[in-house]
Amino acid sequence: MSKTIPLRRRAAARPRTNKGADDALPAPTCEAILHELTEAGVPLAPAEVAARLAIGRKQQHLFDACVETLERDGEILVNRKGELCIVAKLDLIRGTVQGHPDGYGFVVPDEGGDDLFLSPREMHKVLHGDRVTTRRIGFDRRGRPEAAIVDVLERANREVVGRLHEERGLWFVEAENRRINQDLLVAPDGRMDAQPGQVVVVEIVEPPSEHGEAVVRVKEVLGSPTDAGIEIEIALRKHDLPFEWSVAAKRQAQRLPAEVRPADCKGRTDLTDLALVTIDGETAKDFDDAVYCEPEGRGFRLVVAIADVAHYVRDDDALDHDARERGTSVYFPRRVIPMLPEALSNELCSLRADVDRLCMACDMKIDARGAITSYAFYPAVMHSRARLTYTQVYEWLRDPATAKGTVGAPLLPHLAQLYTLYKVLFAARERRGAIDFDTAELALQFDPQGKIAGVVPAPRNDAHRLIEECMLAANVCAANFLTEHEQPALYRVHEGPPPEKLAALREFLASSALTLTGGDSPTAMDYAALIDRIRERPDFALLQTVLLRSLSRAEYSPDNVGHFGLAYDAYAHFTSPIRRYPDLLVHRAIKAVLAGKRYTPKGATWAELGVHCSMTERRADDASRDVLQWLKCYYMKDRIGETFAGTISGVASFGIFVTLDGLEIDGLVHVTDLPRDYFHFDGVRHALIGERTGRVFQLASRVRVKVARVDLDRAKIDFTLDESAQVEKAAAVGRPTFAEPLARSDGTRRIAKRASPGRRRQ
Repeated sequence: MSKTIPLRRRAAARPRTNKGADDALPAPTCEAILHELTEAGVPLAPAEVAARLAIGRKQQHLFDACVETLERDGEILVNRKGELCIVAKLDLIRGTVQGHPDGYGFVVPDEGGDDLFLSPREMHKVLHGDRVTTRRIGFDRRGRPEAAIVDVLERANREVVGRLHEERGLWFVEAENRRINQDLLVAPDGRMDAQPGQVVVVEIVEPPSEHGEAVVRVKEVLGSPTDAGIEIEIALRKHDLPFEWSVAAKRQAQRLPAEVRPADCKGRTDLTDLALVTIDGETAKDFDDAVYCEPEGRGFRLVVAIADVAHYVRDDDALDHDARERGTSVYFPRRVIPMLPEALSNELCSLRADVDRLCMACDMKIDARGAITSYAFYPAVMHSRARLTYTQVYEWLRDPATAKGTVGAPLLPHLAQLYTLYKVLFAARERRGAIDFDTAELALQFDPQGKIAGVVPAPRNDAHRLIEECMLAANVCAANFLTEHEQPALYRVHEGPPPEKLAALREFLASSALTLTGGDSPTAMDYAALIDRIRERPDFALLQTVLLRSLSRAEYSPDNVGHFGLAYDAYAHFTSPIRRYPDLLVHRAIKAVLAGKRYTPKGATWAELGVHCSMTERRADDASRDVLQWLKCYYMKDRIGETFAGTISGVASFGIFVTLDGLEIDGLVHVTDLPRDYFHFDGVRHALIGERTGRVFQLASRVRVKVARVDLDRAKIDFTLDESAQVEKAAAVGRPTFAEPLARSDGTRRIAKRASPGRRRQ
């Protein structure tokens, strides 16, 4: 596991002055040392630098601390003579190691630029994630810039999760993270009672070197690879997900009240008379948001009430430290790793039915065309009328006669107003030109032993979309509120397609006789217009996939550049503070503005927080994806030899990836398992094209495959092309054609990643 980089600035960078006889001398700093080395223009011994800075005896330890800090950060290097050298003047490159399962790796330079290739011999000195200084030594046989490792600045891995093996009395661990290609030798006295084949967590006793393997000691035995829930235990440690609360956070959570106290309600607007309700998935337990709508003139009043987490979790307290480190709740099948202890996430902060709860309200006025004409934020106290589900609400809206009893009948008029407002907001969204990709979601079913038993459709209905539009409206108001009051915060930013992806997209579209309007800076409306234009084409699935892949990934940043996909000039996450740390920061910023103050987070800058929160989101997505992939592999291990229909979801020089219909399970058909021919990869057309036969295997085309192999250890599935699969020859000129329609019969695609059940990340 890689160690999480702390957000706090290092204390050693600016040592404090030491009292005593040398108080009159200036305190040594990292900046001063670098300045002296730069002025000298040559390497200097530490004593020479200390003399130039007039370092006294009582300041020597501060000087040594600065030198150690500069060396650790890769700013300076100690040569063979013991002299201090500025790394930048040695033509050395600092960066982070990225390992490859095949044994080689790359260095990603801190300063940007091309990645540097590391041969297997160089990778033997380090592990994936280590920070190093390197020197360029030329080019490898494929023309990539190659480097040699000069020094290891920081060892990223303190613990590693993997499988224990024994061969001829030698015990070693194969890391679960395949980017760590080296075997980790177990110390003679470091095996505990672990048995061969078990999944273990080991701590590194000795890091790898040029002439020796890494030596480890077993710290924890997780169990057998097929134990129920083992895939989650592995993912937690493989991706370094914090899953244990600090002692201080647990103590703070225990001191919190069980219910809202009268004193907590002072100075808050009373919304307990409003028929606010929560609408979530059947399994949800953490209810962030409640909604209410009523007609107002020719328009609407929409109230979105969000759990007031900021009232209980204060900046820089113990709960805040743990929440910041986690960054987000992580949702696995049958298990959640919450951002906050369950005493808050499922109880005190959760907007449960029939109890008073503190909230932050976004009270909006929306006209008949879906424009927000005014809004107000204020702290409030609310009382949810009911905990409703998407399925339940959709059934009531579709057939009002089913809304019966003491819950359904009184709430139906309010839900009907919400539904009317949803249609208005969705129409405004279409006019705005927001991109709306066609997606469908699937759900996993489990047997009593916790193993996957099946995959079933989980379609999104109008109840899902209703809540989504309400949340979008509140998030936009939050972003505009912060912008208008010039309060720094984290925005949810989504930039347009980068130039290189846009150029590739235009080249691909040209081969299909299509164009994307907008020139060098297309807007979301240009994308949306093209999607509408191609919706009835037989190759719609292919075209939509290529359009989707041309877009950037949404991130968190204090620099508001707008949200390209949603076509908003400003957008922020406000509606899920129980499960997303950026939302909690936005709440604090809004509260500060309401109090006439300015909020500045402690311990990190806004830019650092943006980078950190984006990282924790990616980390959670990667961990969830790993667990899903392993479960799917387990499901398919008894289906070797069976044949399935599927769609090509990825194309590479080494083969095609196929996603099975109705299962959303991916596997690889290696290029050697394609019909006998020399296949060449066409990156523009996303296709493999046979040199002799002209057969084309293109992204989103239809094939039939047979399950050949399932590797649970690596969570990979291999397919072979079924003999009945038909793909026509490409025409001598023009685009390839296919025997089967390109679009899937059921319209499904990959299981969408969500912040939580029932919510789509925007």
